[in-house]
Amino acid sequence: MAEITVGAQLPAAKLLQVGASGPEAVELGEKLKGRKVVIFGLPGAYTGTCSNAHVPSFIRTAGAFREKGVAEIICVSVNDPFVMAAWADSTGAKAAGLTFLADADGGFTKAIGLAFDVPPAGLFGRSKRYALLAEDGVVKVLHLEASPGQCDISGGEALLAEV
Repeated sequence: MAEITVGAQLPAAKLLQVGASGPEAVELGEKLKGRKVVIFGLPGAYTGTCSNAHVPSFIRTAGAFREKGVAEIICVSVNDPFVMAAWADSTGAKAAGLTFLADADGGFTKAIGLAFDVPPAGLFGRSKRYALLAEDGVVKVLHLEASPGQCDISGGEALLAEV
């Protein structure tokens, strides 16, 4: 699959979150319908750049995104929903109003052409680092990092500058 591009419709996907009685499916298409939404994807929960740079950048900018009409900021990672829920709590992202969704089988990440493997690091089927703005499910702005270890153009401040 080719990488997603500006102007493309995001594919339908079932992601997971932990609800009151355990894992719950979330239809991404329903979350995007008629709304302006930020989605940022990253290689993995609790990893250095993800925890120390990427997530904090969206915590810092959450209020400014809301002022610009963004209804929701969603973090997507190829992890299980329990890890994503714990990570959202431990980073303060949940308290800041960010939504963390698990792409447990990597289906969404593969469908948008952003999966990668780094066998020496034990990373398989992970997500490249990116941030995008979608309106009614159509990608309006896309910032894709050249390397998953970087968080320059995919950070909250860089995306906010184009919203």
